[in-house]
Amino acid sequence: MTIKAAVYARVSTLDQNCQMQLTELREFNQRSGWEAIEYVDQGVSGAKRSRPALDRLMSDARLKKFGVVVCWKLDRFGRSMIDLISNVRELDNLGIRFVAPSQGIDTDSKSPTGRLILHILAALAEFERELIRERCQAGLAEYNRAMDAGLIGKQRHSRSGKDLPCGRPPRVFRRDRVAEMRALGHSWRKIAWELKLPLTTVRQSVRKPS
Repeated sequence: MTIKAAVYARVSTLDQNCQMQLTELREFNQRSGWEAIEYVDQGVSGAKRSRPALDRLMSDARLKKFGVVVCWKLDRFGRSMIDLISNVRELDNLGIRFVAPSQGIDTDSKSPTGRLILHILAALAEFERELIRERCQAGLAEYNRAMDAGLIGKQRHSRSGKDLPCGRPPRVFRRDRVAEMRALGHSWRKIAWELKLPLTTVRQSVRKPS
């Protein structure tokens, strides 16, 4: 039975090697004896969240329309390291190989090298997640310091331009009205619906006596 392989190529408007990329992938599939199904994102930057061809490829993968995904290089298959590894690991969980022939990468489950590659990629993704988390925490701490010093709105501005404190603003509503309706026997859900508030907010607004 002929193996079906999904060929994915992402080509930006400035990429002068698009034909070389696709030609190499087609030749690789032909040498492997695989039947190719092509998915090409034309003129799409790697940083874009929505990539129609890649989204369609992942949807077809969940339907088991092919057994292998072939991509020219790793950086073509994900917006970031985390996004790349998330896609590759999902393919692996579906029993679908991922091959990047130009980099000698193959996640074939029968190959010890393939398993090692997956573990290394997972470790790199975790490392990147930690770096992102640390940068976010450092940025929030610096913003809060500037807010406390009265610099926000004067010498500095938030990215949104609203110059608000971090966190969600407190909800302003009639807490006494919640207590009154509850005393009349109304359910939490009905009170939330009447006051147009989240159910959790309504429940937490009335504290039980200790």
